[in-house]
Amino acid sequence: MKSKAEVVIIGGGSTGTSIAYHLAKLGVEDVVLLEKNYLGSGSTFRCASGIRAQFTDEANIKLQKYNIERWKNLSEELEYDIHFKQTGYLFLATTEEEVEAFKQNIKLQNKFGVPTRLIDMDEAKEIVPPLNTEPFLAGAWNPADGKACPFRVVYAFARKAREMGVEIYEHTPVTGLIVENGEIKGVKTEKGVIKTGIVVNAANAWAPIINEMAGLERDFIPIRPYKHQIVKTEPIAPGQIEPLTCPPAWNDSYVIQDGEDGGVMCGTGLEKEPLSLDDVQPTYDFLREVLKWATKIIPALKYVHVVRQWAGFYAKTPDSNPAIGRIQYVDELYIAAGFSGHGFMMAPGVGEAIAELIVKGKSKVPLDWEWYDPHRFERGELRSTAFQIG
Repeated sequence: MKSKAEVVIIGGGSTGTSIAYHLAKLGVEDVVLLEKNYLGSGSTFRCASGIRAQFTDEANIKLQKYNIERWKNLSEELEYDIHFKQTGYLFLATTEEEVEAFKQNIKLQNKFGVPTRLIDMDEAKEIVPPLNTEPFLAGAWNPADGKACPFRVVYAFARKAREMGVEIYEHTPVTGLIVENGEIKGVKTEKGVIKTGIVVNAANAWAPIINEMAGLERDFIPIRPYKHQIVKTEPIAPGQIEPLTCPPAWNDSYVIQDGEDGGVMCGTGLEKEPLSLDDVQPTYDFLREVLKWATKIIPALKYVHVVRQWAGFYAKTPDSNPAIGRIQYVDELYIAAGFSGHGFMMAPGVGEAIAELIVKGKSKVPLDWEWYDPHRFERGELRSTAFQIG
């Protein structure tokens, strides 16, 4: 293992590998990425693959509109097919009040160039043929939203980063940071010490542990892990449930057909605090709850076999927005964590922005640094809660 690096990134998910790639792309020749397990083993490989710009606040909408443009060209850029498909997101309203809220959200999204529109149930049925339209009044439909393969994305970022000189060490837990007089001096690992002056904390659910190693209070940035789960069915005919389809009023439940094998991934907003950061054991109460809602959205799923169930973490902040930027109390310590379920979809733009911040001190990415400011929590300045789901 190397004993010295210009930049050390902690965390090998979609965000960490994206940062590594973008630093190399900017010409930083001495970058190390450390992952305590295998790449993608945290939240990325456990996500539902969705990518959307249908948020309810300006900052997330603008960032995600930019990200979708990045996603469209990422396979060509990374020279590896990440299976990005613009299959859309379809949110479904069950009451007139929800319809009015959808209209306001659509107006805001349209203001920033996101092509969401309100559709009736006849059109929704054309988009999702097996949909049970009876309970719903209208849909918020954005065909530009989509999905990609998390496994391919992490592999593609890491592969390209390695080609450009990044050293990636898997199964290398960080055991401490060396900080002297408020400056980063090195990173301690189980395999030795790496001297460095710049560290990026991209550990998501594990980010508070890394902050504590830097001498900060663990709750300086209050990131809490919540166990979210997904159930997946056997493959069904292609093109049946291509968009992520979700009635938010039904416990944030959703269904989406896997872009890789055609199985249906089913989720719901049943959150549990894990016993530990190793607790990714699926639960029967989730299985029962998620299938109740999934079969109401798509009744034909009653006749499809469940083949898998898994769990992962939403690393949540109090306002469900991530902490992205420079930490003031330790020179050259950066963070991109607490994504609250949105890290995968934000990874291209966030990786680019953090890399540019490190190298240039600013970024052309339309990322609102004030909105995502890591110090907002200690000031008690919470943002409007980011719209979660998929």
